[in-house]
Amino acid sequence: MAKLKIEDLKKIKERVQGETSLRAGERRVKVTVHMGTCGIAAGAREVMDSLMNEIEESGVTDVVVTTSGCMGLCSREPEITVEILDQDPIIYESMNPNKMRQVFKRHILEGEVQTPFVLAKVTEQGK
Repeated sequence: MAKLKIEDLKKIKERVQGETSLRAGERRVKVTVHMGTCGIAAGAREVMDSLMNEIEESGVTDVVVTTSGCMGLCSREPEITVEILDQDPIIYESMNPNKMRQVFKRHILEGEVQTPFVLAKVTEQGK
């Protein structure tokens, strides 16, 4: 399993610094990789690496990547949350690098939710 290096953390920091909200700046998508200890043990680092590679290779500039701790669903790790501006967030479960590439290409770029990997759709109460 690859270890996260200081350079990796610096790259992540540069990408997300000051971008905690989709409406801040010119971001269309926010992807949160849940990286609690259970997520990391299940492969969240590899999922993050895959996502960062896809963003770099595609040249998109309207996607911000953040991390968070455990969501409390350790058996469903690695998990990511995809938030597209003006849409309900989608939580994906049991991610791996291949699934991450598919979610990036089909959901983030083309708008097609990848239903087989979905754990939950987060909706606001009252909607």
